[in-house]
Order: sequence, then C-alpha cells, then structure tokens
Amino acid sequence: MALLTPYSKIPELNTATLLLVENEEQFQCRLADAIVQREKDVNVNVRLARKLPLPVENGETRPRIDLVVFIVNLLSEQSFLVVENSLNHLSSDYFLGKVCFVVTSARCGAVSQERLLSVRKLAASHRCPVICAEHQTDDGVTMAATRLLTILKVSAGLSPMPTTALYMSTLTRCTVPSDLDED
Repeated sequence: MALLTPYSKIPELNTATLLLVENEEQFQCRLADAIVQREKDVNVNVRLARKLPLPVENGETRPRIDLVVFIVNLLSEQSFLVVENSLNHLSSDYFLGKVCFVVTSARCGAVSQERLLSVRKLAASHRCPVICAEHQTDDGVTMAATRLLTILKVSAGLSPMPTTALYMSTLTRCTVPSDLDED
C-alpha cells in the first residue's frame, strides 16, 4: 500500500485532476458532474474513490492528482472514520494546499456539534480548508463545485502566483479558529 504522492508525475498542460473521496457516494457523483459541466477553460478530470489507498494496479496510468477532496457526511460516523483512516495514505506533500474537506448535512438538526467540531479539528491539524456544502439542492451542489474549482485551479498551478498565495493563506487561516484551541 503505497502513499499517494502529488509530485510523482509530470503535470499535463491546462489539465487539473481532482480526486473525490466519499464513503457513501451520495453527493460524490452529483458534485463530479457539476464540476465537469462548470469548467470550460481548463480540462478537468474528476476521479472518484470510496476510500484510500487507491488500487495499485492502475497506478501507472493514473494521472497526477492535483487536489484530494474528502467528503464527510455529518449524519454518518462511518464517513468520518473512513476519511480519518484515508489520511494515512497521503504523502505529507499533499498537505501543502492539495487537500480539502467538504462537509455535508451541517445544517441538519440531528447532527451533534461534536461531530462538526471533530472535522474542523482534523482539518485544522492538517492545515486544510473546510467547505460546508448543501448537498440536497442543485444550487448548493453548484456552489460547492464553484468553490472546489477555484481551489483546484490554485493547487494545480493554473492561477496567477499572487492570487495563489493570498487565496490559500486565507483558506488555511480560516480553518484554525481560536475556539478549537480551547481543549
């Protein structure tokens, strides 16, 4: 079980590859379709996985993955556990702006705040942004796709350099609020 590394392959011109990791696949396919439909300037490849590690047999034909997005459904404890275990199969180089967390069902009244806090702490410990997404409406899926495309372009090096540094700095800083340090 080899670690997934971001710089082991040469990037393709005007191409960005996104890996969506979700245990339950409820939101994953809709989000992948929205991402591909929204982007017209850059060739975007979206890969889907239920968990990491990825199969070894397709490793040589797999493109370079520019952004790994972990989708956590707050209604499912299993979803969080799969994400937590999958993080062990990423090279530490991915945590330099190439990992993002998308949280669904954050508005649901049945969700305990401890689960959301656990996801925020996990993201903060890896200095990764967290995006809350509304997965039940088309507008929510479209908004999540737009945000992920922006992050993908930055992580793939398809955005101007000043924008890249400022944008990623803002995203990372926002994920480490002072209320997480009160433990």
